[in-house]
Amino acid sequence: MKNYKPKGRLTAEQYISGILAGDRVLLSRAITIIESNLESDKLLAKEIVQSILPNAGNSIRIGITGVPGVGKSTFIEAFGKYLITQGKRVAILSIDPSSQRSKGSILGDKTRMEELANMQEAYIRPSASGDTLGGVANKTGETMLLCEAAGYDVVLIETVGVGQSETAVHGMTDFFLLLMLSGAGDELQGIKKGIMEMADMVVINKADGDNVRMSEMARLQYQNALHIFPQSESGWSPVVSTASAIKNIGISNVWDEISKFKTLVDENGYFLKNRKHQQIDWMYNNINEELKRLFYGSVNIKSHLATLEKEIISNKISPVKAAETMIEEFKKSF
Repeated sequence: MKNYKPKGRLTAEQYISGILAGDRVLLSRAITIIESNLESDKLLAKEIVQSILPNAGNSIRIGITGVPGVGKSTFIEAFGKYLITQGKRVAILSIDPSSQRSKGSILGDKTRMEELANMQEAYIRPSASGDTLGGVANKTGETMLLCEAAGYDVVLIETVGVGQSETAVHGMTDFFLLLMLSGAGDELQGIKKGIMEMADMVVINKADGDNVRMSEMARLQYQNALHIFPQSESGWSPVVSTASAIKNIGISNVWDEISKFKTLVDENGYFLKNRKHQQIDWMYNNINEELKRLFYGSVNIKSHLATLEKEIISNKISPVKAAETMIEEFKKSF
């Protein structure tokens, strides 16, 4: 199977060898195959992912999110450059909002992280979120595995912004970092409680110049707010700090806290336990996605749905009854 070669592609073995050798070009080409919807590419993608699996899983996976305008890209570039000075190889998977017309990425992170993108120790991959719930790219998990097999020992996953995507990213990472701003009105009103509960660390960014005092006040507010939440299963108490990515202030402290977290969860066994749970959840997520694809991809289902939509609008059938009808219709195909 490793010699399987769809038209216009290399063999699985060639991609696998390139990834394990840290070849960024072949890594990018393999990720393109993983993101492809072509049936021939899906077979190739499965072979690549299955073969690199023993070489994956050795990174620390960090989810990064924040409110619009918080400076995520500037922070990630400063943080990535710092990690490289610490001898790390860094992969950044940025989940961009999709263009509804082309389904392509519209933010273009490589242009926003120009210095980092030009470093050999860094790899940046913008991904369009497509139609996946919450804006999380459907293939981010597989892409992450490929980056780990290519030797990247820190994987940063940047989300679109504050929304449903955070839950999915939290479910595939080890550490969840929330970036916030001071002076943007009531600090605790502009963020959903659920996202605050997921955060392992809150960083008040843009803490420079006249904003230093406001940032320190925001830090105290968030620290007090986090104490309200019950302690997480990891045993880690979330921390709040201030930073200025543009002035390169407080960046090393973020990595110090992540390192403390990693030491704690390694010692108490939570790190491996959480990874195992995530693997199981990942399987169920893939089952759900494939079932949706089969259901909505059926020509028979599509024609029936069009009819039922008209009957719902004209009150001839209830939405619940229509849904039951479609499920029964789908069952007949098995």
